[in-house]
Amino acid sequence: MQRLTKSLATKLTACLVGSMVLLFGVLGYQNLCFHRQHLEEMVFQSADRISDLIRRSLRYSMLRDQREEVFQIIHTIGNQPGITKIRIFNKEGKITFSTDRQELGQFVDKKAEACYACHSQAEPMARLDRPDRMRIYVAKNGERVLGLISPIYNEPDCSNAACHAHSPAGNRILGVLDTDLSLGPVDRTLAAREEKLAVVTGLAIIAVSLISIFLIWIMVRRPVAALTEGTRHVAEGDLDYRIPVTSGDEMGSLAASFNNMTTELKKAREENLEWMRTLEQRVEQKTGELERAYKHLAQAERMVALGKLAAVVAHEINNPLAGILTYTKLISRMAEKGFNGSVRLNEAKNYLRIIEGESRRCGAIVKNLLTFARQAPLHPQKNDLNAIVERCLLLVNHQLELQSIDLEKTLQPDIPPLYCDASQIQQALLALLMNAIEAMPEGGRLRVVSSFEPSGRTARVSITDEGPGIPEDVLPRLFEPFFTTKEEGQGVGLGLAIAYGIVRQHRGNIEVSSAPQKGTTFTVILPEEAHGVVRETEAAPAGEAV
Repeated sequence: MQRLTKSLATKLTACLVGSMVLLFGVLGYQNLCFHRQHLEEMVFQSADRISDLIRRSLRYSMLRDQREEVFQIIHTIGNQPGITKIRIFNKEGKITFSTDRQELGQFVDKKAEACYACHSQAEPMARLDRPDRMRIYVAKNGERVLGLISPIYNEPDCSNAACHAHSPAGNRILGVLDTDLSLGPVDRTLAAREEKLAVVTGLAIIAVSLISIFLIWIMVRRPVAALTEGTRHVAEGDLDYRIPVTSGDEMGSLAASFNNMTTELKKAREENLEWMRTLEQRVEQKTGELERAYKHLAQAERMVALGKLAAVVAHEINNPLAGILTYTKLISRMAEKGFNGSVRLNEAKNYLRIIEGESRRCGAIVKNLLTFARQAPLHPQKNDLNAIVERCLLLVNHQLELQSIDLEKTLQPDIPPLYCDASQIQQALLALLMNAIEAMPEGGRLRVVSSFEPSGRTARVSITDEGPGIPEDVLPRLFEPFFTTKEEGQGVGLGLAIAYGIVRQHRGNIEVSSAPQKGTTFTVILPEEAHGVVRETEAAPAGEAV
């Protein structure tokens, strides 16, 4: 029902039927008004003719002053159908003759509405037109009555006849003939005509409405429904659907245009599909070329990285090996000459200790390199992060005292246990702590803060020093292996890289914030539940900044 009320055909039908009802109603009302006016005009003319007939019928009897004959004529004419009353009253308003004998001798009120039209003028009846001489009123039986007054003129015969009641120099009007005609038949005819006209109008409205509905259904509803069904098929992807063209009017043109549109859409879709297939083939082809290029590039990058690594390792190991070689040659020469004396012997011992230290340095370099290249598998368990931090601080406590560094420790007590490898997290934190301690050789303050963020379910450990800070151009390379800003022989640049690899194995991250002469803050971020922790090494990409 809701769909039907919103239909274009329904709206068009309602507008058309409403317009026809209004038009037929106005035309019917105008027709009735014209018919009523016509009938009333005919009654007025009939009344005028009857009044003139009565006046002429009474003229001869009145000239002879035959009153009884006048009464008989009035009664005879008054008994005719449609005539309700006939009366004559003189200029004083006295009723001299009437079909109702009870009115004889009575006076008519000249100020009444029926007499006002005459007596409001200087020459009352001489200038009174027929419409002003008529009046319509409702009788006691409920019927309308038409009253017509006709003047009785003072003609020459009135003074020459036997009655000689009026002198020729008197008034021009001697009296008035009042004739009342019943409008009941006219009203009944109008009522029957109105009822018949209403029935005919209603039937015409119904007939025209049915014809209009049928034509609208055929010419509008069906084509619109076909277009609606076509658009639904097109919306569902059926571009082969066609609307039958059944006419050559605008609706037929619209259906033909719709069919042409679906044909063009189908062609466009086929072209798009063809382009898509071609594009997919080209994408696959280019993807294969990119993969091959990427493999070549990755191989080249690995070779470059391997070359850099080999150069750094060679440089780092070459220095201690050169020292070992030099001091070995010195000891060999001293051995050829003999170790005579305690001085020569002590000097040889010093050379041997130097050789031992340089050998240990070579071993440390190789060990750190192996640790970075192949980290040990994780053994994660539930661990207290604050306990790990406390152990790290205990291990570096002696170094803090030696360098006069004040420790400021703030550990949040309610941190949930973390799923992590305690030994490796301790190694990463120790590397960051030692990096902060080495940044303050003249002393300072070391701040260690632990916290937990419930929203992200992550724990944080922040290590802040008051050192010289890290330049901006160094920050992007901070976690690169073998990258260091320390003097030669002070480090090989693997500590931060190893720490970063451990944290990444735990699905965490390390953030760095630093400013020149304002110190540096390293923040280790670890998840509470490190699901799927990495069991093998995830080396930090070269040049990655944290």
